[in-house]
Amino acid sequence: MIPEFLFQLGIWNWLVFGLILLILEILAPGFFFIWFGLAALVTGALAFLLSSTAGFGWQLQTVIFLVLAIVFTLAGRRFFGSKSNDTGEPLLNRRGEQLVGQRGTLTEPIVNGHGRIHINDTTWRVKGPDLPAGTEIRIVAFDPVSLEIEVGLGE
Repeated sequence: MIPEFLFQLGIWNWLVFGLILLILEILAPGFFFIWFGLAALVTGALAFLLSSTAGFGWQLQTVIFLVLAIVFTLAGRRFFGSKSNDTGEPLLNRRGEQLVGQRGTLTEPIVNGHGRIHINDTTWRVKGPDLPAGTEIRIVAFDPVSLEIEVGLGE
């Protein structure tokens, strides 16, 4: 069955294969299947144009497809691949880390090493020495759960 399929490999096989790969790219985006789909479509177009040429059998069509797939994939990665997401704001979407170094006033006392502070529109859990509400503090570190603080010395 497979040898018969390979001997009959032609324009429609390549076009259908290319369309299937392009549909796969739509269903599973990631700029991967598109290059193979385009290579199959170009191979199908070449099969249409050169079908009457002697020696343009399934072996040459397969080699052309593989070469085009490699070329398209490398070109696609070069022109569309790994763009840097450097926004100039390394702490963007890292609100807790943005607060390190800032000063504030405790809204609740710190008891047994834990308390709360209101900064901008958010109330944060803080860890530090026991302090009364209203104390000026400085944020020195951030862990995923709370801000670590120390008594803010006037600067």
